[in-house]
Amino acid sequence: MATAISLSRRLGAAVREVGLKKGAGGWYGPHMAAAERAILERVPLVDLVVEVRDARIPFTSAFESLRRRVCSHKHMIVLNKVDLANHSLTEKWLKHFENRSCLCYGVNAHNKDNIKELLSIVRAKIKELKVGESTYTATVLLAGIPNVGKSAITNSMHQIGRISAADKGKLKHAVVSPQPGETKDISSYKIASHPNIYILDTPGVLSPKISDDDSASKLALTGTIKDSLVEECKLARYFLAVLNSSEEYKHWENLKDAVDDTLSLNSREKLMADCHTNQKRRRQYSSDHTQDITWLRKSQASPG
Repeated sequence: MATAISLSRRLGAAVREVGLKKGAGGWYGPHMAAAERAILERVPLVDLVVEVRDARIPFTSAFESLRRRVCSHKHMIVLNKVDLANHSLTEKWLKHFENRSCLCYGVNAHNKDNIKELLSIVRAKIKELKVGESTYTATVLLAGIPNVGKSAITNSMHQIGRISAADKGKLKHAVVSPQPGETKDISSYKIASHPNIYILDTPGVLSPKISDDDSASKLALTGTIKDSLVEECKLARYFLAVLNSSEEYKHWENLKDAVDDTLSLNSREKLMADCHTNQKRRRQYSSDHTQDITWLRKSQASPG
């Protein structure tokens, strides 16, 4: 554990140093600064602000700039990637936000049932905010730090919302990637009809100033910052130290031998075919590569 803490501090210090660099050496360049201004300018103009956070690090992945700009009654938090997080800890975080009178919901952006429930919550919240209005068009702003899954959620809400709509129209899709910073512009997608509700997908924004080394290392490990911006060797060493301290690897120790001993050749071929089919079913868009490396980062960032 001491090794993991030491490596966390070293990695965090390196990440914080990178954040203060100007130009290509850091992540907060002119484009991200412009995106942040554009997002904050739209906050008072939209009906609801949905802040997307990483369920593995619900506190660290907060979009700090929103705290001073958005009214609590039109602010909702979505904890994405619950499938990668510790279930009991996620439940505690949801309870924490509930106790603070903050609307919060945990989702897996690729789970249709989760997204249908999220759509229902959003529609109910919009109806509450628009009380007394019989006909209206509402706008929802989706915001957060890079790589928390905003575009993946947008795609799923747009697809499911439009399928259930009377006027189907042409489906669009936002580009999603395991690398942060792929969304460059603010784009609108229709997610409901009667009343009409549109969602604004936005670029991820991360402040160049991170408060402490622990937060910085968590952000690096969960993919908020491009691996290439820090020494990848430091990132790998920290990942392995966290993995060893959690003893998660012990559950995998005899997995291969057990599979080899119990599965016949035909069974293994069928299993591989099923895995391939499931992967195709889960990936909704050709540009969606977010699930290629999720197993690597699963549950390896301590909650915070």
